[in-house]
Amino acid sequence: MKSRRIPVLLAACLLLVALLSSCIKSEDQPQTVAQQFADALNSGDAQRAADLTTDPAASRTTISQAFDALTKQTHFAVAHADPTGKVSFAVDWNLGTPQRNWRFTSTAQAVQSSGNWKITWAPSILVPQLGAGDKLRLISTYAAPARILDNTGAQLMTEQVVTLVNLAPQANATAVAALLNPVVPSITAPSLTGQLAAGKTITAVTLRENDIAPIEAALRAQPGVTLSKQRRLLTTDRDLASPTLNGLADLWQTQHQASAGWSVQAVHSNGSTTPLTGQDPKPTPDITTTLNIASMKAARAAIAKLPQQAAIVAITPSTGALVAIAQNDAADAHGPIALTGLYPPGSTFKIVTSTAALEAGKVTPDTVLACPGSADIEGRTIPNDDNFDLGQVPLHTAFAKSCNTTMARLAVDLPSDALAKAAGQLGLGSDYTIPGATTVTGNVPDAPTAAARVEASIGQGKVTASPFGMALVAATIAHDSVPMPTLIQGQSTTAKPLPAALPAGIAPEIRTMMRETVTAGTATQLRDIPDVLGKTGTAESGAGNDAHGWFVGIRGDLAFAVFIADAGSSTPAVLAAGDFLRANP
Repeated sequence: MKSRRIPVLLAACLLLVALLSSCIKSEDQPQTVAQQFADALNSGDAQRAADLTTDPAASRTTISQAFDALTKQTHFAVAHADPTGKVSFAVDWNLGTPQRNWRFTSTAQAVQSSGNWKITWAPSILVPQLGAGDKLRLISTYAAPARILDNTGAQLMTEQVVTLVNLAPQANATAVAALLNPVVPSITAPSLTGQLAAGKTITAVTLRENDIAPIEAALRAQPGVTLSKQRRLLTTDRDLASPTLNGLADLWQTQHQASAGWSVQAVHSNGSTTPLTGQDPKPTPDITTTLNIASMKAARAAIAKLPQQAAIVAITPSTGALVAIAQNDAADAHGPIALTGLYPPGSTFKIVTSTAALEAGKVTPDTVLACPGSADIEGRTIPNDDNFDLGQVPLHTAFAKSCNTTMARLAVDLPSDALAKAAGQLGLGSDYTIPGATTVTGNVPDAPTAAARVEASIGQGKVTASPFGMALVAATIAHDSVPMPTLIQGQSTTAKPLPAALPAGIAPEIRTMMRETVTAGTATQLRDIPDVLGKTGTAESGAGNDAHGWFVGIRGDLAFAVFIADAGSSTPAVLAAGDFLRANP
């Protein structure tokens, strides 16, 4: 008897549990399924959320597309659920940044289906106003793009339409090259054939509107050719396009993105759209630079035809404003060498050596010193160019004629940090944070041995400088102190370390010697240009190539540096400086 009562009691208990569960289902299941649905969406699990709906296939497609279009950074919170199955969600959808948070309320209906509670699927649960077959799209919106202006207000860079000429493997390279070669001479049938040999679609060239217009129809008619339009920031004058302006482009892009608005749209099956939410873009102010287009064109023209890498940097000494940065095509292929390329400065560094010697009180410009054709100094034979011998001459003459032997002998008796200290007072070695540009001035380490000071005194050994750095040296001599270089009007530059002050009276003495360099020294090719000061430089590159050529100069409130790689001597740099100055009154 006892054994038969146990199953009866167990059955009764199970019946009671089932009845209780049924009660719980009818009262609490809408809340439960709504919370499960919200949790699945918040975890980015489209399939799990879809399985909790009455139409898993349709809901999964819509949810997945929404995640792809908007991000998975959702927070659905169950705001209300009642026994009849009515549910509401408080939604906070982050669209990629804290500034793009979309908050709204959506509603749903929970129902019993095959003994289980489900969310009755409707696209509006995800986003109000979203209908069946609609897709979501998140786009950035922009106000009129800013322009980059020169110091006169002329347009230096603007956003323009360009066309990408794309070639599929089956394209006729000969026919396409015949159309493109007059515009871009480097494009030939063999060059295109070589690129297409990999069997992949290539972008043969990107053309401006004026270039594509005469040949666009003919290109479109070519089999295997597709044209794609894009908008890009470009120089208004193609000849001024250069990697030296990349910093300005980066600054423009940062401003462009920071001011962007946004819009969420419902894209209907017929292609029409309905805006759902968003924020208008902010106005983007123009960026006014310190650059001068006329000066940049003059600088570019002065070096454009040179086969070697060449660069010119010009600064206004009174303000530090960069007024011209120019490179030729050979230099552009190696990046912004005008601003960041480091090279031995050669005899232009004698500005630093003379500054250190004058500051040490060892000499004055009139001190008579030996300038033999060559000299054995600290184990190294130091020659003058072509071994010229001036005998005994004043320092200012040795400077103007660029006597290596004189400068090397002076450096031997200087303290180990004297050249580095003087270089710092002239702007070399500091790290300048210039809005719109990345720059490097150079490196002048201490010279602990006499032999190291000999090498450094003539701009060799471990001493390096960029064209920008040497232009800053010239600007410092013109200004009597280091002017803080700037590129964007209204935006200041910082320097680490801040250059130490140049002792009073030294810069005027260096200026006098630089003037003699032009009137009676190594830069007499510039004597016809009034009031030009300068210093020539020839520097061994250390790579077995021809020596680099330099010229740094001052004319009124303009200081500049000219650099030509592997020029063999300073003469090409001097001639380029003359062309620049004559075209830049």
